[in-house]
Amino acid sequence: MDELTSVYIQECREQLAEMEAGLLRLEQMPDDTDNLNAIFRAAHTIKGGAGVIECAYIEHFTHRVENLLDALRNGDLAVSGELANILLACCDHMGSLVDVLAAQQAEPDAALSERGDALTERLKQILDNADTPAGASLTVADDDDASVESTGGGVVSNDAWHVSVRFGPNVMRGGTDPLSFIRFLGGLGEIIGIETIADALPEAAEMDPESCYLGFEIRLQTKAGKADIERVFDFVSDECDLRILPPQSKLDDYLRLIAELPEDTLRLGEILVRCGALTQAEVDRGLLAQQNAAEAAPEEAPPLGEILIDSKVVHKEVIDAAVTRQSQVTEKKAREAQLVRVHADKLDSLIDLIGELVIAGASANLLAARSRNGDLIEATSVLSRLVENIRDSALQLRMVQIGDTFNRFHRVVRDVAKDLGKEIELSISGADTELDKSVVEKIGDPLMHLVRNSLDHGIEPVETRLACGKPACGRVSLNAFHDSGSIVIEVSDDGGGLNREKIRAKAVERELIQPTDALSDSEIINLIFEPGFSTADQVSKLSGRGVGMDVVRRNIQALRGTVDVASTEGVGSTFTIRLPLTLAIIDGFLVGIGKASYVIPLDSVVECIEHRDLGGERNFLNLRGEALPFIRLRELFEIDGPAPARESIVVVQFAGQRAGIVVDQLMGEFQTVIKPLGRLFANLRGISGSTILGSGDVALILDVAALVRIVRQAEESRLLPPSSINTPTNIQIASPTER
Repeated sequence: MDELTSVYIQECREQLAEMEAGLLRLEQMPDDTDNLNAIFRAAHTIKGGAGVIECAYIEHFTHRVENLLDALRNGDLAVSGELANILLACCDHMGSLVDVLAAQQAEPDAALSERGDALTERLKQILDNADTPAGASLTVADDDDASVESTGGGVVSNDAWHVSVRFGPNVMRGGTDPLSFIRFLGGLGEIIGIETIADALPEAAEMDPESCYLGFEIRLQTKAGKADIERVFDFVSDECDLRILPPQSKLDDYLRLIAELPEDTLRLGEILVRCGALTQAEVDRGLLAQQNAAEAAPEEAPPLGEILIDSKVVHKEVIDAAVTRQSQVTEKKAREAQLVRVHADKLDSLIDLIGELVIAGASANLLAARSRNGDLIEATSVLSRLVENIRDSALQLRMVQIGDTFNRFHRVVRDVAKDLGKEIELSISGADTELDKSVVEKIGDPLMHLVRNSLDHGIEPVETRLACGKPACGRVSLNAFHDSGSIVIEVSDDGGGLNREKIRAKAVERELIQPTDALSDSEIINLIFEPGFSTADQVSKLSGRGVGMDVVRRNIQALRGTVDVASTEGVGSTFTIRLPLTLAIIDGFLVGIGKASYVIPLDSVVECIEHRDLGGERNFLNLRGEALPFIRLRELFEIDGPAPARESIVVVQFAGQRAGIVVDQLMGEFQTVIKPLGRLFANLRGISGSTILGSGDVALILDVAALVRIVRQAEESRLLPPSSINTPTNIQIASPTER
């Protein structure tokens, strides 16, 4: 039961996500019946699963939501903004009830129960105020416009059952009066049309007074089902030819019921019986006809659906829907058979073990190289390639698309826009971009801060936008893509942009900079990431306290990432987040300075060149016509000892900027298992982690983003006048003691 509950909780969360997405679309496209049916199916699935695991509080509440959705589908209620708000609130409450189940609590607490009761009462009021009771889909057709069909088949164009019956010649010999069946039908409802068919009557001279030659075409108004009507003729089922066609309104019901059937592997006949479109007797007759046709001509035997349509016992649309549903279930079962759910902890454990395997493999390679045994070196080389393939495959298991994270913001944008009285739409691109699951889990909160900041501060009110010649509806965009071994996430808006003068004045007021400091536009804009910094004139419930942007930067830096902002006043702003694809194992490039070893992420390495020291104070060189600033790791990390006669420069690139790192020696590629640094080294500049070499020594992993920034700022500081040496805290170059 515990395993069943665990699976139900996982499926519940998936269904709730689909339900919320559908409700957001419903508000924009109220006439989309497919979307409305999908929302209903999600609620129905959640309710059905709750009944299986005997979770009464989820089942009862979801049943009430299902009633309201049913009224929407039947046209008894119209979609409105208020109704969408209530349904979204119900969706949130269902998610809270699932959390209660996941926490293994017997019942929701008092506050949650009170909120559920309030929603239940609101749902009841809406249904009570509906013009037509929920589920009332049967209407009486005008008798003057509807004529009785005498063909016994085809499509019924009115809202009454059509019963076509041809009695056999021996019915009356068994003591049965055909009119008694018609009177019994009248007991199920109202016969609103009847026509006697006498086309089987022979000439008077050939007529047998004990035989029956009559048939009837009957139009019956009733709420009974097809099986109930068929049971009226049970006593003469072998002595009559009976066809029962549903009213036009029933056709939609059958299609809906087929779509809502459980995802079981069913045969065509079983689907039609379950939805009520056919009775078992009709299916059996169809199967018998199919069997007879197969015996006569095995290669030309028609499918069951074709036989049933030719027999005029079911509409073609119903058969098509049943075949489609059958194909969908079969395809889904086939896809699910290829997937296996694995607990995230097991994947984490696997990655840890592979990390240890990588370290052990590096040690084996080192020992093989020292032994100078050719066969051993070749064997360890093959082993290294296999370990690398296993590593890549294991890391791929943890890769997930960022689209699920992006899609959560549809609801955020809708709710915040309504609260602020703005018109805002969300645009998403790059949703199929993949990155490590652990990164996805931790990027949600920083993205939430940035999106809400764009909604509150970025997008202007409608009146302001119209006055500026902009569309009334603002746009917030989320974009993701891969770049140089990193994933880039952009949060942009077409709002008013950042006011540089206002930011600068606020920074001077808070003594973050001096009035005489000369800062570039980029440096001024990035002051918004300082702790407690805010340019908001008043505090709102969304933002303005200055606790958001510094949290964003701190959380992203904890993921070994960076965040930058570019803004144009009156046009909009773009926040750019750069993150590593994975936090576990990377390909590295091993370099040495003195006796110490360092690892540079291989995806950041562009090329390696020989360094020729030409003297001078400027740390840059001419690389094929381009000025390349560089930094000496020996000086940055204050490593004692003279530099070797021959040094190398590793050219690295980050966010489109290039810089050089001067090292003593190049030691080649190296599979790097990333080990986090302790809190003691939290403020260390230029280092992002550590790893263990095959020799057992520890090597530090260089933070390429920080090094590129240090190089660029060091060169820029030499160009600034003396009065601007006091740079703001967010771009200050580390002093020797800080290093």
